[in-house]
Amino acid sequence: MTKISELMTRDVEVIEPDETLQRAAQLMDELNVGALPVCRGTRLVGMITDRDITVRATAAGLSPKDTLVSEVMTEATRCCGPDESIEAVMKTMGDVQIRRLPVLDEHDALVGIVSLGDLAVRQRGHTDRALREISSPSQPDRSIA
Repeated sequence: MTKISELMTRDVEVIEPDETLQRAAQLMDELNVGALPVCRGTRLVGMITDRDITVRATAAGLSPKDTLVSEVMTEATRCCGPDESIEAVMKTMGDVQIRRLPVLDEHDALVGIVSLGDLAVRQRGHTDRALREISSPSQPDRSIA
């Protein structure tokens, strides 16, 4: 059984919650990524994605120069441990329709991140179900904000 620690990306770039959305977008551009873990030191406090910036900030008319990452990040972030099995992580990703999971050690310190791409490249043939579940259309949010 392969563990996530064998597939995850280590030395992950993070952003602090008090940085601006502009800095988050610049860092995403520099790293060619669509999501960043938000940390205070090594402690994960959330995730921010390019979609968060677009939908929660830009669409709402918030300025990227004046809006903090903490204002639009996702706080309740699903995580996994380095010793978890690939199957368990793929199930979690499929169940909650997410493409990446932060990896936390036994002290809740961020030690890596695993993406659907990591799994697809390194675990051929086992990601089909997870991809289908992650990609299945969800209903639009019709609530009035």
